[in-house]
Amino acid sequence: MHDHWAITKAKLMSLEDVLGQINSWKLADDKIVFTNGCFDVLHLGHVTYLAKAASLGTRLVVALNTDESVRSLNKAPNRPIHDEEARQCVVAGLGFVDAVLLFHETTPLATIEAILPDVLVKGADYDAKERDKSSAKYIVGSDIVLKNGGKVETIDLVIGHSTTRILSK
Repeated sequence: MHDHWAITKAKLMSLEDVLGQINSWKLADDKIVFTNGCFDVLHLGHVTYLAKAASLGTRLVVALNTDESVRSLNKAPNRPIHDEEARQCVVAGLGFVDAVLLFHETTPLATIEAILPDVLVKGADYDAKERDKSSAKYIVGSDIVLKNGGKVETIDLVIGHSTTRILSK
């Protein structure tokens, strides 16, 4: 019998834990995929996006903005709806997610620099070819991942499914 809650909780890691786990995965020739976001009110668009991201490699690492980081992005005055621990547990509950960690900054740049994933993924509202760091379409950390021999990919968003749209209902 599996303890699914324990399995889910074990996916909640610090950056140090993730780095140790990635070393083991890389020894097994696993391909590390990294993405990040708030993932505040998990919906079909999020699940589709994360499943497709996981399909780009062997292991999916998801970095979540802390509550303070979400507030600093000024998404809306009442965001995040769910606190960081709840958001972490919900994302970790997805079977194709291997690790979930928090980052405190407004961008995951330092986390990406530490992890150096094989594949960096964002939604198609970003542009994998954009190199101008001041552009809203620029994917933070893409230069580092590419310089390290990795790939940068985007995934089409599911039209009609966004947290903003859900909250406006």
